[in-house]
Amino acid sequence: MRERGLVHIYCGNGKGKTTAAMGLALRALGQGQQVVVVQFLKNHATGEIKLLEQLDHIRIFRGKAGDHFTSSMTEEERKKTRKIHEKNFAHAQQLVVEGKCELLILDEILDAVAKEMFEEKMLLSFLENRPPFLEVVLTGREASPVIRECADYITRMEKERHPLDRGIVAREGIEY
Repeated sequence: MRERGLVHIYCGNGKGKTTAAMGLALRALGQGQQVVVVQFLKNHATGEIKLLEQLDHIRIFRGKAGDHFTSSMTEEERKKTRKIHEKNFAHAQQLVVEGKCELLILDEILDAVAKEMFEEKMLLSFLENRPPFLEVVLTGREASPVIRECADYITRMEKERHPLDRGIVAREGIEY
């Protein structure tokens, strides 16, 4: 087990934030580490998640109410989604406390915080009080200044060109 874990932020409006986080999960698993992934604002298994779920030493939690984008959610769906996020985060915290997590990936948590679907105070408290060995990855479009202050790594993915701009929709095995 590491003596010191660091905080990574993968942010920006470009493609690849989740993919980078899942690549790090594979790297950690390859070194025999225990990994926990909490996906916020997502409830469908993407290609990388389907494969990761087949491996040992990884736990994955995800979910939201409804199948549409958060901008189309009713207030009731937003409340249900907040509860799902809090429950999933609590499961992950328990695994950390039990020593069953060395790498924690909080995928799309930055967007969940920005959309008020997860409390920033809860995330900050966790980051400030996490065990010293725990490596944490946060993904999403933007991190608030106070969350950015907690980070040791900040990697920005910027869109320069994307097929969606030409009407090409997400493709299985590439975007999901």
